Amino acid sequence: MHFTDAKGILTGSGGHLGMNIYRGCSHGCIYCDSRSKCYQFTHPFEDIEVKQNAPQLLEAALRSKRKCCMIGTGSMSDPYMHCEEQLGLTRQCLEIIRRYGFGVAIQTKSDRILRDIDLLEEINEQAKCVVQMTLTTYDDELCGILEPNVCNTKRRIEVLEEMQRRGIPTIVWLTPILPYINDTAENVSAILEECVRVGVKGIISFGMGLTLREGDREYYYAALDKHFPGMKERYIREYGNAYELPSPNKKELTALLRDTCREHGIMYKEDECFAFMSEFPDKSGQMSIFDFIGTEE
Repeated sequence: MHFTDAKGILTGSGGHLGMNIYRGCSHGCIYCDSRSKCYQFTHPFEDIEVKQNAPQLLEAALRSKRKCCMIGTGSMSDPYMHCEEQLGLTRQCLEIIRRYGFGVAIQTKSDRILRDIDLLEEINEQAKCVVQMTLTTYDDELCGILEPNVCNTKRRIEVLEEMQRRGIPTIVWLTPILPYINDTAENVSAILEECVRVGVKGIISFGMGLTLREGDREYYYAALDKHFPGMKERYIREYGNAYELPSPNKKELTALLRDTCREHGIMYKEDECFAFMSEFPDKSGQMSIFDFIGTEE
């Protein structure tokens, strides 16, 4: 990893702001879109860029805000990579978010988030905290291939369960669904059953497929050659250089997701999930319309 002094830490405007403390990732997920050349990395992806002044920038930014809102983090780089154990920048930023009364929507694949569950609970009590966890395959062996340097799906489900016990709402990213690899009804059903059991608020699937573009595609295909011989050629025959690669089982899997979520009152439409994560609550006692989303048939 290497260190830099960033000029700013927050992006966006209005009711939702974004924050990425790190650039790059050490999880090694074979499908990672953040490797795409469009993001203009000037350093190797695994050489994590650390915005060492992130807490100072965040405090200065929040101090000047007249109105609290939600702050999202983890969309580009996981805030709980291996280096976070040593650096603790995510925790410092969460402490600042709590201090100034803002909310947070935090996305990760790592059980390191449990280190900060005390802060997340406090943020949720005074404002709002939403924890997002990516689940792609219920099979431990396959998980070790797709996401080699991070805890497996069953451990992530334990994290979701602990968040539920603390009253912290959770969103699951059931994505990507890789054609001919994890796109089976058996796999998706197993994940959905656990989502129901632990009481997740919403599930995002983005159409039951995968996206590939320059930079990401080459890395993914190299992994296919290593772990799934012949699969790359099948992808090329069926998808060419397409950006969107829907699973051939998309219709069946989408219906499975929809029916399960409707039955158990879980949000499954992307716009509803994102609206929930972006909405800063009114703590005066008035209920939000999002308390009811996902219950209709």
